[in-house]
Amino acid sequence: MKPKIPTASLFFFIISAHALLLEASNNADEVFKIEENEETQIKRSDFPSGFLFGAATSAYQVEGAYLEDAKSLSNWDVFCHTVGCGENGENGDIADDHYHMFLRDIELMHSLGIQAYRFSISWARILPRGRFGEVNPAGIMFYNKIIDNLILKGGIEPFVTIHHADLPQELEDRYRSWLNPAMQEEFLYLAEVCFKSFGDRVKYWLTINEPELIAGLAYQMGIIPPSRCSEPFGNCLSGNSDVEPIIAKHNMLLAHGRAAKLYHECFQATC
Repeated sequence: MKPKIPTASLFFFIISAHALLLEASNNADEVFKIEENEETQIKRSDFPSGFLFGAATSAYQVEGAYLEDAKSLSNWDVFCHTVGCGENGENGDIADDHYHMFLRDIELMHSLGIQAYRFSISWARILPRGRFGEVNPAGIMFYNKIIDNLILKGGIEPFVTIHHADLPQELEDRYRSWLNPAMQEEFLYLAEVCFKSFGDRVKYWLTINEPELIAGLAYQMGIIPPSRCSEPFGNCLSGNSDVEPIIAKHNMLLAHGRAAKLYHECFQATC
């Protein structure tokens, strides 16, 4: 089965569910009395003070430049080159070319009045071989440019996701990625590099994007890399859909906990 993973930008509003639930509970009668055909207008003034309207992307889906400036192959590069990531065999080699067009993209966000931008770090771009190689200065420079231009030119708050499903293929080959406890150390090192490199300007961090979803799609259903599963969930070459999702989630949650502990103890006070 070929997954239908779009390579276009996944821009969407970041909504505070807690704030919206509070508003809905306080105005429940008004909310549910809206007529079916009645037009409603939403204004910024309808939202609490401090509410941020933003946009979000993930690195593989927007950056492109998949082998430029010493970036290594990621698990998604290999997966999409092998089975294709869409009905027509699309991949993220170019995607939205955010790697070359980020200044234009930031200008567009600023023109829309966006106040926050959540983007993710390409693990393979800043640590092409994980702990087995050096930090890639070109990768660090790329994200520094994004952060600096968001703040200085656009007045946009950066929200950084450290890991959004893509990782160096070497870690998959060496460890079977999240099935191995060694990935906790790999992620902790990645997080530390990010905190050291960007923490003087980034106030908001997300460690691992949707570990529950990653575990289910990658290790139970087998429709995203590393495409592991077993019957009756899927027909992959290898995997155990009953056990492996639990192992992957376990390692991701422990990696998150270790990274959060590192940040609180060593970096948060300087932000």
